[in-house]
Amino acid sequence: MRKRFPAILIVILGVGLLAVSVTALFPPAAPSAPVPHTGALGTLDRKIATAQAKLARREQDPGTWAELGTAYVEKARITANPSYYPKADGALRTSLAQQPDANGLALIGMGALANARHDFTAARGWGERARAVLPDTAAAYGVLADAYTQLGDTAAATAAVQRMLDLKPGVSSFTRAAYDFELHGHVEQARDTLERALADAVDPGDIGFCRYRLGELAFDNGDLSTAARQYRTGLVVVPEDPALAQGVAKVAAARGETATALAGYDNLVSRLPSTQYLQEYAVLLTAANRPEAARRQFTIIDQQERLLTAAGATDDLAASLVAADRGDASSALRHARAEWTRRQPVFAADALAWALHLSGRHADAITYADRAAGLGWRNATFAYHRGMILAALGRDAEAITALDEALRVNPHFSPVDVRVARQTLSTLRGRR
Repeated sequence: MRKRFPAILIVILGVGLLAVSVTALFPPAAPSAPVPHTGALGTLDRKIATAQAKLARREQDPGTWAELGTAYVEKARITANPSYYPKADGALRTSLAQQPDANGLALIGMGALANARHDFTAARGWGERARAVLPDTAAAYGVLADAYTQLGDTAAATAAVQRMLDLKPGVSSFTRAAYDFELHGHVEQARDTLERALADAVDPGDIGFCRYRLGELAFDNGDLSTAARQYRTGLVVVPEDPALAQGVAKVAAARGETATALAGYDNLVSRLPSTQYLQEYAVLLTAANRPEAARRQFTIIDQQERLLTAAGATDDLAASLVAADRGDASSALRHARAEWTRRQPVFAADALAWALHLSGRHADAITYADRAAGLGWRNATFAYHRGMILAALGRDAEAITALDEALRVNPHFSPVDVRVARQTLSTLRGRR
């Protein structure tokens, strides 16, 4: 599958790890599980039950309210159930009401919640307040790193990651550093940093997450064998992990093992109906010439989006990409513009470029496609989008270069768009 949901990647990479960093401040610590796995949910449920029992005996307890709120953020992530966001918000605000001053743990929790809801401006504000109270606490910089990355302030994001590394080198900080390297096109440094994170990992969830990220880095750079090995090695440690199972299904699709891939995604979305997995499944069904089944997945995505909105979350970036895959150019453009008014990271620039292109506004689109390429990220989807826009503008030589780059970086980035890229390249070369 193509790398279509960088924002959701941050939810996995950032918000999940954020919850680890925050809950690690509370005794007893929640399991450090950046990606969902069977043991994590059971331990998290026990943590929630323990906090609730304490509060039933003594309601005036800001630390336990903060712990409960942060646990609800993690529960929402693991279960893909946004109904936990209002619960998290209520618990964290109760903590702040009981302890308005110097309540750094609740501030960090509010930052994690804001990041989870994709309100990155608010997350930055909470993170800055948390940093003022707890200037030497790595979790505060984790909130800031995730928020700044999503807001497009890459210099501030890198600085926050560096400070996090200085304070607490470990899985949370190393994996964020690796993602920062990747965004800037430094693939080898990203891989080395993920290997450091893996060497530092002890908890099964941490190990599984590092394997997943190493698999993703390999897949996104066209190395299917390494990707498959990383995903499957991770599943040995955390069986049934959804992220790792997604990786295995994605590799099967890239290898042309369509039936295996479809079965993998069908099982995956039945367990964790996240927008990312549902969309990837829908795209694969489209490629397999099963349009009615694909439409059913898009319908479920619509339901998920309504649940997210009801829970106070906004994700116009994901909505734009989903609309683009459905062929709804006007909705894709409306959502992309809405996202761009709130933040300007490279992934929002790419989404806006693609939506403009689908709407026939190729001259406007290339400005944003060039901006999306500005960091140097080796992203095959970005290169494909830019190549198609250049082709529409009649800039054939540049289009060939961009489309060649997309297929060179990752010849398996999308079961649909890879075909279009190859066909377009053949057409462009045929008329030169």
